[in-house]
This record gives sequence, C-alpha cells and structure tokens, in this order.
Amino acid sequence: MTHLSYCTNVHPAEDLLGIVAQLDTYAVPVRERLDAGVLGLGLWLAAPVAGQLAADPYLRNRFRRELDVRGLEVVTLNGFPYSAFQAPVVKHAVYHPDWTTRQRLAYTLDLARVLADLMPDDAARGSISTLPLAWRVPWDTTRAAAAARHLDELARGLEGIASATGRTIRVGFEPEPGCVIENTTQAAELLSGVDTRWLGICLDLAHLACAWEDPSAALGRLQDAGLPVVKVQLSAALEAADPVAAAGVLAPYAEPRFLHQTRSAWDVAADDLDEALARRLPGPWRIHYHVPLHAEPVAPLTSTAPVLRAAVRELLATSDCDHFDVETYTWGVLPPEQRPRDEAGLAAGIAAELSFARSLLAAEVPL
Repeated sequence: MTHLSYCTNVHPAEDLLGIVAQLDTYAVPVRERLDAGVLGLGLWLAAPVAGQLAADPYLRNRFRRELDVRGLEVVTLNGFPYSAFQAPVVKHAVYHPDWTTRQRLAYTLDLARVLADLMPDDAARGSISTLPLAWRVPWDTTRAAAAARHLDELARGLEGIASATGRTIRVGFEPEPGCVIENTTQAAELLSGVDTRWLGICLDLAHLACAWEDPSAALGRLQDAGLPVVKVQLSAALEAADPVAAAGVLAPYAEPRFLHQTRSAWDVAADDLDEALARRLPGPWRIHYHVPLHAEPVAPLTSTAPVLRAAVRELLATSDCDHFDVETYTWGVLPPEQRPRDEAGLAAGIAAELSFARSLLAAEVPL
C-alpha cells in the first residue's frame, strides 16, 4: 500500500497544543478539500515535544486519538530539523545537532518510540527521515567515527523498539547539497556497512535535481550498494537556464530564513542564492528552494518537475518504497506575490500539491 502525505514542517508549532491546533487549521481543511476519508501527515515533532511524547504512553495514546478523530494518519516523521525550523533565521542551524552528537541519536530514537504508537494498526512499517550525517565542515576521522558509533546504536535501538512493539521503523538519511552526503555516490560510499534492516535513504527529489543526478542512475547506484529507499520526499527545486538574464526575478528568492544551496550544471557551487548571484556563477542553475509542485515559477524561471516525474516513474518501476511525503516548507518565504494570503490559502495550496502528487503516483500525470 502506498502512503501519500504532506510534511507538517511548513507549520511553526512546537508544542503539543499548538500541533493539535494546526491539525484543525490546516490538515482537516486539506483533507476536506481533497474529499479524502483519511489524510496522511509527514509529521514534524521538534525535539522537546518528541521527548515529552516518548516518555509518556498515555500522552501518545491521547495524541493518536486526536489524529484518529480528525481522519489523519501518520506513517512517517520528518526528523531532520531538531527545533525552530520556522524561526526568522534558520540557515546552517538546521544541521545541528548532527550525527556526531548523542542529542541527535536520542531525538531520533524518541521519534521512533512515538511513531510506533501513532502508526495505523495495518501499516506495514514506519519511516523517519534525518540529516545526511552533518554539514560538510568541520568533518574529520574523529567525527566520522563518532557518527558511525551512533548509527550502530541507532540500528540496535530500532531493533529493540521492533522487538518490544512489533512495529518496524526505518530511518532514511537524506542526501542534501553541502552536507557530508550530498548525492547518491557519497551515500553509497559513506553508508556502506550500515544495518539496512533499519537504515537506508530518504530520497528528496529536489535535492536529487540540485545534485544534477540522473534518477535512473542514482537509484541504480543505491540498489548496487544495497541501500533501500525507505522514504521519498516529493519536492521540486528552482531552476534558471540563464541566471544572468533572470537575476531580477531570482533576487526575491534570496531570503533570510533558509539556506538555498545553488549548483551549476558546470559543477560550480555556492552555499546560498545570494552568494551565487554575487559571484554570477555560470548557468544553468538548480537552486535548493522547494517550490510548489503543481505550479511553475514566474518565467523565465522553471522548476525541476521533469526530474520529479522521471524519478517517480523509476521509483514505481524499480523500488518497493511506499512512503511518499510532499515537502514544500517554503510557502511562507516565497516572493510576496506568490505566498498564500491567509491560512485558508495555505491549506488550498497544500491540497493542490497533494492532488498533483496523487495523480502523479497514479500515473495520471504524463511522464
């Protein structure tokens, strides 16, 4: 059974009351717009609330009831941002704490304990996405050894949770530009030897496009390495065929909250869009800026939707991955004329993305 969801890291709530309120403000209206009996959520829980839920079985069961009565289900969690993901400035803070720290290990195991109780009874397994070890600097053999130890502990912890609950939960490391693992080649190299019963890859399709990876070759590389794709994030990046000509249209996308790594087809890189604009990198560019799946940006900009379509086609043909999560967390920082005007507008935009994704997965969108 294929599970389709939208990721709630687009919303800022980081306490349990706020999360329940956002279900009523956004998730229920999205479900109603789609006329769906059940809506999937790729739930994001900040570290403090994850710890609170992990420590209290009664609270987990109560939260599960809050989901059930609203027609909402959770089979996947986004464990990449640790906290404050919709703060005024995030940038590099999203990569901390990383997998060299025990805080990251504890947070991820807390999420697994929570997910084991939130999952529907008929779900075959759950998934959690996480950062690809760390930002690329600083990185050395000492840090690599610490991360390896924590990944071993993670696998043992997930095995223990499965033994205690009967629920299989896998963690997927998400290649991202600028990180220690930013593409599938590095994933195959640096994650070799992990316990693939519990650990694998979260494939974010905007990141795949920004790395200028061919979807078929990338998936073949992961298969050859024995790394399962445990989760897919359905996302599209921003693309500029001629960034010099498009500089005026690109400028409003250079905003202060998120990092927008920019990659040229000529293997030239900048860690943020404003840097790329200042350096006038040779084009074309792909920019780590998640744009709505169902709508093209203002010309002459385009999106990497063709990569998204090709990757989904390949995944459906060659992979057993069944968790697909729409992850457009940037609605609030889009250029002003493209942002939703109010809460209802954001719910409508999320519903439109999910409708697009549902059709895509059903092969109703031309591939």
